[in-house]
Amino acid sequence: MQHQKTKTVLKHTLLGAALTAALSTTAQAREEITVAYFLEWPTPNLYAQSTQAYEDAMGVKINWVAFDSGTAMSAAMASGDVQISFSQGIPPFVVAASAGQDLQIIDVAVAYSENDNCVVREDLEIDKTNAKELAGKVGVPIGTAAHYGFLKQMEHFGVDTGGMKIVDMAPPDAAAAFANGNLDMVCGWGGALKRMKEHGNVLLTGAEKEAIGIKVFDATVIPASFGDEHPELVAKFLDVTADMNSRYKQEPAAMLPTIAKAAGMDDASASSTLAGFSFPARDQQLSQAWLGGDLQVFLKEVADFFTKQGTIPQARASYDDAVDASYLQASSQL
Repeated sequence: MQHQKTKTVLKHTLLGAALTAALSTTAQAREEITVAYFLEWPTPNLYAQSTQAYEDAMGVKINWVAFDSGTAMSAAMASGDVQISFSQGIPPFVVAASAGQDLQIIDVAVAYSENDNCVVREDLEIDKTNAKELAGKVGVPIGTAAHYGFLKQMEHFGVDTGGMKIVDMAPPDAAAAFANGNLDMVCGWGGALKRMKEHGNVLLTGAEKEAIGIKVFDATVIPASFGDEHPELVAKFLDVTADMNSRYKQEPAAMLPTIAKAAGMDDASASSTLAGFSFPARDQQLSQAWLGGDLQVFLKEVADFFTKQGTIPQARASYDDAVDASYLQASSQL
């Protein structure tokens, strides 16, 4: 623990020095980075993506690459192909971190209890009152927030998932198979979830899920080595993100068309999805409720649950070093 404190103090010192350097120095150190994100996931930072506000602030070329799952983001960061993952789900982060991948959460991208869920085929006539009757074929992206929510809901309803045929499917694929009647239950998020609900019903609302302890939020994640080498780039990325979140609260209508286009959605669909999102302000994120301590505890809870379910072989003893608030703190001083 003392070693970790020393490392944190050193990192703050390095950040302070780095942030006084000219942007040209940063550009020479690294000319471009790759940032992972999701399509059909309309967040205010997409406005900055479209207007090149990130590149202007950071002084580097940014390659934005769309992914269909957080597990794929982890793999891309492990290979060195991605330096920043925006809005990675907590479960895929936990799976990767528990396996030894040196990743760190550096801020909370979005909270969205209503925008990640499981849907049961309408003609089965199953809801929360008779959920114990659930069986059949389920399409769910393994190791994601949707998978975690699925397992927690089944545990809540006392459903034995051993009697189900669970297929690892990206949400868009699961939604298409669900529409064709090839699946009994599907889990996903964003635009895919909206399409799923056209053919079925959710078992629990977002508020009902929160009541039984299912938190649903995503984080901005980096390989720890990238943060150590380029702390100023990370801080500037978070500063632009925070600025976009704040700006969206003030002028959502003006930003919506650009956000929707970048997300690959029409304005109405993007607006509907955004209505179920919340973006914690920087000071909120730095409080005990988030990066100040509760997030680290939640990571451990998810890991222990996944261990119990057999999703991962073993959880870490602690996830304190899997969260680093120093970059967000530094961004507030820019």
